[in-house]
Amino acid sequence: MSRRSGILEFAVLGLLRESPMHGYELRKRLNTSLGVFRAFSYGTLYPCLKTLVTNGWLIEEAGNTPEDALTATLAGRRAKIVYRLTAEGKEHFEELLSQTGPDAYEDEHFAARFAFFGQTSRDVRMRVLEGRRSRLEERLEKMRSSLARTRERLDDYTLELQRHGMESVEREVRWLNELIESERVGRDLKGPEGSAQQDSTSGESGGLPRLGGTPEPDPSDGTTT
Repeated sequence: MSRRSGILEFAVLGLLRESPMHGYELRKRLNTSLGVFRAFSYGTLYPCLKTLVTNGWLIEEAGNTPEDALTATLAGRRAKIVYRLTAEGKEHFEELLSQTGPDAYEDEHFAARFAFFGQTSRDVRMRVLEGRRSRLEERLEKMRSSLARTRERLDDYTLELQRHGMESVEREVRWLNELIESERVGRDLKGPEGSAQQDSTSGESGGLPRLGGTPEPDPSDGTTT
């Protein structure tokens, strides 16, 4: 499994832990909530969903309500396929949430992990944040060393681009410092056993926002599942 497909599976499981959804709603939530998924398509999502069903982590159900089924029947279409997380899928997602290896610190995976911090235990959040900060500090040191070696050979625009890149990394490091400090304060106030589901440090970062907008054609509302 590629790193990108692994991130997608993680995000799909996390969203379906909140509630069952059909494919169109899942795609809308993914590509407007997490930047890493803004360019992906149904051609990427549906193979992922099929894999998760095959693994026993999701089940497919027809239509949410009798009205859905009736509408589909009258229109000569199959009812929308709704995807629901199984008990095994929930257990697998919780196992993924507990992982704090190097992949969790990378740009794309960190964004997905952070989006579900509200469902993540405090000690795991701390390890991911500190690992991400360490990774960025290493990146920043390499960027500074590279700039010091090549400064004299760079034109003004390339030099400005290098500075902009460093400033972006420095801003994220400061942001991570603030988050880590908030987590530490929360731990001191609530004790090491504090819940990760609802506390002053998790805020609303642990769930993806409900989204609206103009509907698009949904492949799951026809012959495509």
